Amino acid sequence: MCRSAGIRVTPQRTEILKCLAGSELHPDAETVYTCVRKVIPAMSLDTVYRTLRLFEEKGVIVRIGIGGERARFDANMSQHHHFVCTCCELVRDFYDEQFDALKPPAVVDGLGNVDSAYVELRGVCNVCRKKSKRKHS
Repeated sequence: MCRSAGIRVTPQRTEILKCLAGSELHPDAETVYTCVRKVIPAMSLDTVYRTLRLFEEKGVIVRIGIGGERARFDANMSQHHHFVCTCCELVRDFYDEQFDALKPPAVVDGLGNVDSAYVELRGVCNVCRKKSKRKHS
């Protein structure tokens, strides 16, 4: 992925990408840092931030803004969408051909060219919903 994006491959970049690609949790930079430090103890948090920024600029990963304080990252570059829990900030991928086929409204033409789009659904996940029901019972 790095080579095809014109990014020089280094052990640090490889481990950061492995951490992202091996996780369905859409980790933030600090979580990636903790993961990578298990393999490369000398890794700095600054290197993780710079590498994530580079990967994002080159289209290797996407940044997900879920409304929390920290950006989360996704290495799944296939067409997909996200469900975000507004309680625990869980992010899960889902696939839906109907959402894939949505066309931007005409009003967007006046704003610029759309390169990509995805749907983000927000709600309360089943785990949080069950916890809430138990509290109120």
